[in-house]
Amino acid sequence: MSSEQQPAKAVDAVFVESEKVPDGTPITKGYDFDNGINYEELFKSYATTGFQATHISRAVDQINQMLNWRLSQEPIEADETDEFKDPEVRKNTKCTIFLGYTSNLISSGLREVFRFLVKHNMVSCIVTTAGGVEEDFIKCLGPTYMGEFSYKGETLRKKGLNRIGNLLNVIWSPSKFIHRLGKEINNEDSVYYWAYKNNIPVFCPAVTDGSLGDMIFFHSYRNPGLIMDIAQDIRKINSMAVRAKKSGIIILGGGVIKHHIANANLMRNGADYSVYINTANEFDGSDAGASPDEAVSWGKIRLNAHPVKVCCEATTIFPFIVAQTFAKYYFEHKDEFQRKKNKRIRLN
Repeated sequence: MSSEQQPAKAVDAVFVESEKVPDGTPITKGYDFDNGINYEELFKSYATTGFQATHISRAVDQINQMLNWRLSQEPIEADETDEFKDPEVRKNTKCTIFLGYTSNLISSGLREVFRFLVKHNMVSCIVTTAGGVEEDFIKCLGPTYMGEFSYKGETLRKKGLNRIGNLLNVIWSPSKFIHRLGKEINNEDSVYYWAYKNNIPVFCPAVTDGSLGDMIFFHSYRNPGLIMDIAQDIRKINSMAVRAKKSGIIILGGGVIKHHIANANLMRNGADYSVYINTANEFDGSDAGASPDEAVSWGKIRLNAHPVKVCCEATTIFPFIVAQTFAKYYFEHKDEFQRKKNKRIRLN
């Protein structure tokens, strides 16, 4: 039997003594299906499952904090205005929630999820792109059908079909333009019909970058003189952020919608609550892939915030997140929502 000694350097490298884990540190543990199927407990188990499941749980926590925050929970600031010293006003002042999503998500079944949020007045504003507006109206005029990612572009073009992944389908500001379109479509299936009804602004900084832009192009020949003033909208969304007593951002996807919301919140020294859901990486320096911590460095998310990024394609997880946050909150407070709805109807 060999008496050769183990290499001391290798032993020291491998058998490093571990420090004691702090008391109260969660233990990694998944859901036990031997206990039957309990979706509430299944979602709770995400917190200790690890990887992206834990980030999904943290995203749920962030959104629930947005929904449950009231100004009455905070001490009265020395320079507070008289309006916001009133206990009743403080009790009814909620977190301003910015919702952003890319156009492909309106093409998908998430449109119905967004419609639920807007119909029940659960977000303060929306930021999307031109496709995120036009696809909603297109669906009011005809359905989008399920296809395959593998369908050939040449064949579809000859048939007059467009593919999105595996789906076939005065001085105005863009938000005023979308508000009017929501009124004119007059269809309860539309996200923007409900945005019009509930007076929720929809910001579209890239309004010409899609079929809407095509229609504006052709309209300019038939009726020259249409002016779309984006300065109105940048002032409006930035002012919403500045006035917000608490700010929460939920951003599905990346690009212009992500930066537009984050940059608005820079005007108030950052959002208090933040949830990103996308699959982009930061190695190429893109804004889409930028981590929440990068936004902290710019002042777009507050230093004391606990932002969450879920690395996931939004259609796979956002409905479950809504089930654990907005939908649960709505059904737990349904009478309150109905009273506010009746009040709005009387005022109108």
